[in-house]
Amino acid sequence: MTKKILIVDDNELIVEVMSYILMNSGYDVSSLSNGEHVIEEVLANHPDLLIMDAKMPGMDGREICKFLKLNTLTKDTPVIICSAEDNLDAALVQDGAPNDVLHKPFDINALIDKVELQLAA
Repeated sequence: MTKKILIVDDNELIVEVMSYILMNSGYDVSSLSNGEHVIEEVLANHPDLLIMDAKMPGMDGREICKFLKLNTLTKDTPVIICSAEDNLDAALVQDGAPNDVLHKPFDINALIDKVELQLAA
């Protein structure tokens, strides 16, 4: 069965590039351009992995990740947070931490490796 990945980023180019790479790697990819409906989307469609920008207008990715990780219905959904921030690795030790981080600009192989690692867990 094809693994489902949800990408959430307010940068359309990032979404297009990630979607292209991951679809060509055999994944079923959907996307959202902001964090407004992420929780509803995760509860309704149960993606196997969520890749989310750390900073978006309104509710940012770290807040959404914390909510998902502390919720019994969504806590097991792997989350990769991505950002250009230098201190992003600190997010891995916070309450409701993501499973991994991806630094922007990202390397295609790093993206694929991180996705495969999370989906194999």
